[in-house]
Order: sequence, then C-alpha cells, then structure tokens
Amino acid sequence: MQSLITQGVEVSVETFYQFDYSQPHQHEHMFAYRITLGNHNPFAVQLLRRQWYIFDSNGDYRQVEGEGVVGQQPVLNPGETFQYVSGCNLKSEMGKMWGYYTILNLDNKKNFRVDIPEFQMIAPMKLS
Repeated sequence: MQSLITQGVEVSVETFYQFDYSQPHQHEHMFAYRITLGNHNPFAVQLLRRQWYIFDSNGDYRQVEGEGVVGQQPVLNPGETFQYVSGCNLKSEMGKMWGYYTILNLDNKKNFRVDIPEFQMIAPMKLS
C-alpha cells in the first residue's frame, strides 16, 4: 500500500489484478485500486475533482480528468475517511498511476491540491 499526506489529507492506495476481467493473450490487463482518503485537518473538506496520469509499460501515456470520484464529491469532516474502488486497464502487464485531487476547504472556501502517491500495477504472472 502507498500512502501520502498533503495539506492534512491522507491518500492511501491498494491495487489488485483482476483475473476475471483480464485477457493477457489479447493484451488486456485490468487492475482495480482502492483509495482511502482521510481528513486530518480541523476543518471539513470536499473532494471536487481528480486528475490521473497513467503510464503503461508499452509506452502509452494518458490523462484522465473529471469531477469527483465514482460519481461522488464526498465531504469529509475532521477525522473522517472515505473509501472507493475504481479500475484501470493496461495493454501490458505493468504500469503506474499518480495524480492529484482538487479539494475544497469548507471553512474558508479555498481550493487546494492533494497529491495521489504514485503506485504500480503489476500482473502477478510478471512477478514470477
């Protein structure tokens, strides 16, 4: 698991290879990732947007940007956590992702950036 705290918001990431949704012989590798956000600030925050950078070891690079996560823009009060699961498909057996969230401080109404730690996605067959 990778974790990083930026401006009082902790982002932890766990990855899982999805055997049932992958077709290695057709260069389709599906990974799931579980993100846990924790608010260590003395004020409430709201996740507004996400920006992902995805690198596939075959050389492909793409960006994904949009509002919220999994259709939500969660509010986290001090000490609260929010967890969600999403996925990423790669054409090769290895890749990595990183990015950031745009977070709103609900006290002063100012946005700030929270970094998502870089994490690797490696198919289990590549590890053996």
